[in-house]
Amino acid sequence: MMGDLKEHIRQRLADCSLRTLQESYTAEAAVLMSIFEREAEPHFLLTVRTQDVATHKGQISFPGGLREDTDSSLDQTALRETEEEVGISPDYVEILGRFHEYMAVTNFLVTPFVGFLKPGFSVSPNPQEVECVLEVPFQFFRETEPAREMRRRSGREITLYFYDYEGVLIWGLTAVMIKDFIEFLEGVEGV
Repeated sequence: MMGDLKEHIRQRLADCSLRTLQESYTAEAAVLMSIFEREAEPHFLLTVRTQDVATHKGQISFPGGLREDTDSSLDQTALRETEEEVGISPDYVEILGRFHEYMAVTNFLVTPFVGFLKPGFSVSPNPQEVECVLEVPFQFFRETEPAREMRRRSGREITLYFYDYEGVLIWGLTAVMIKDFIEFLEGVEGV
């Protein structure tokens, strides 16, 4: 099943016109939309950020962060940050492609990369950045309609999405990315 899903994702990312933003930004960041198999089902690997990090304290996110001068590309940023945050070596990650670009409330241009975690990977969270790691099945996001809330930000109305997974609130940019990605995989128009 995972091989079929992996090839489906790779093909969709290669065939579709992905959104790139032309807005100005203060910094570039990248995240790894980490997908792995647990009990023959695909899951996302997410992190709960500590209260010690500079931004988004306590929020749920994909591993990732700001591009550094030493990063040769944004996918390298995502891989480096994943290793720094959760201890997963790039050797255990197969990048399938880039997804849509997003603008964070911090005015960072965020580029997600979809990556499959190879069997045998292990997680070792960095206690300064990651409180714990969550493994959330794709099926949850396929079956759950996120709660929505309209907010005014920077003079415009935006929709915030919220998923409640076993009492853990996944919201903000991470929730938008997941919602968009699930719709993208299922061929929903307008993504």
